[in-house]
Amino acid sequence: MHTIAKFIYFNLMGWKLQGEFPVHIKKCVVPVVPHTSWHDFYIGILVRNVWGVEVNFVGKKSLFKAPHGWYFRWMGGTPIDRTKSTDFVTATAKVFEKKDVFRLALAPEGTRKKVQKLKTGFYYIAKAAAVPIVMVAFDFENKQVKVAEPIFITDDMEADFEKINAFFKGVNGKVADYSYT
Repeated sequence: MHTIAKFIYFNLMGWKLQGEFPVHIKKCVVPVVPHTSWHDFYIGILVRNVWGVEVNFVGKKSLFKAPHGWYFRWMGGTPIDRTKSTDFVTATAKVFEKKDVFRLALAPEGTRKKVQKLKTGFYYIAKAAAVPIVMVAFDFENKQVKVAEPIFITDDMEADFEKINAFFKGVNGKVADYSYT
């Protein structure tokens, strides 16, 4: 799959990679911005195969039932039980405790439409799980996926978000008008 993904990504699509995914980090939160189109899904699948690294996601427990549950697990998904009194951040942080390798990719915009501010759940998950954040940007304008160096959450959320916002600044998604600014 690695060779096929590289051929499709680099040769057929003509995309590039900027930065390297830190494969030595076994647990991290991976916010992917901007999320403007369904095209982001297959770009993400290709890129994780190009990197040759397991990247995961979470979903509501009902998604992981038959007949499609096996597919979501095979794709790297983990169910989250939201029926208990546990909030999403706490429930997701507990997944990190149970797994040896868990790199959680998510779209912090929470929608494919334009937003002025990222949702903070990814930040609080990283903080609760005591794992770094590895930012990834899908830059359709320049046909590249950018990867940042891992950052570790500090006690200064404002300073942390200055770094986060600076990394994503000027990156345009498939639907440029919906890109995060």
